Amino acid sequence: MSKRQIHIARLVVAGLFISYSVQAQKIEVGGGLGGMLYKGDVSPHLNPRFYRPAASLFFRYNVSRSFSMRAGVAIGSFQAEDHYSKDPYQQARNYSFRSTSSEATIDLEYNFLNYKPLPKAKNWTPYVFGGLGLYSYTNPVVKARALLNFPLGIGVKYEIKRPWSVGLEFGTRFTNNDYLDGLGERTYGVTTSKLAQGNPALNDSYTYTAITVSYTFYKIVCP
Repeated sequence: MSKRQIHIARLVVAGLFISYSVQAQKIEVGGGLGGMLYKGDVSPHLNPRFYRPAASLFFRYNVSRSFSMRAGVAIGSFQAEDHYSKDPYQQARNYSFRSTSSEATIDLEYNFLNYKPLPKAKNWTPYVFGGLGLYSYTNPVVKARALLNFPLGIGVKYEIKRPWSVGLEFGTRFTNNDYLDGLGERTYGVTTSKLAQGNPALNDSYTYTAITVSYTFYKIVCP
């Protein structure tokens, strides 16, 4: 191989590494610790008393300074008890439940501020996200798998020290399901009491709140 060919080959390899490095700056992996909170027939409003621990992992691809794509998985649980309600109907029903849940979601994020991949940039931004997911849950009454949910939420992220970032996020998972709590239009044979029936006009939902930590692949070392 001639010196000219060797020189061209080196330029091609260098170009590939530079291109890969630029793409790598868009790749981010991380995880979060937080909790899930249920809203439905047993707890019509979000009640911090029923907050249960949860955890997540995610992969984020920063398409541009404004938009990111994210895929994630999470696992946790939620619960509620009629005992703590001031509603006479719920006190008479005196129902309680606990469900375990897992999910996989794909979101589109919009950053309100420019999140710049530059060495001296002070990166932070609030953002909103929305997407589509699959979830499963199990409680003493129902076991369901691969149901659709619709994540929607807000967050803020801050790059504390390259390549590490931290964030805080709150999101609601809307569902077309009324049985996260085991109650619904029908009771699956648990009891014949009308008190055990849920409100068919109100679908259950749950929230996931988390503190996140992520790592961005800013630099690829060329051998």
